[in-house]
Amino acid sequence: MKEIVIHTEYITLGQFLKLADCISTGGHAKFFLQESKVLINGEADNRRGRKLYAGDKVEVEGCGDFTVGRA
Repeated sequence: MKEIVIHTEYITLGQFLKLADCISTGGHAKFFLQESKVLINGEADNRRGRKLYAGDKVEVEGCGDFTVGRA
């Protein structure tokens, strides 16, 4: 499980996908989320504006499992 470190209070799911190298640009987030299964703390979610906080666990189909950490 990889840790994605953020320096702010939260990060959106779209930004997270880019930092996790699941997508190459933020513009791909909408289409990626329509086609791929994403679980946040065990619950399915496909909203690119979903706020992720330190301690959240994110599973991205075809990309991997991640945790959100705070610097």
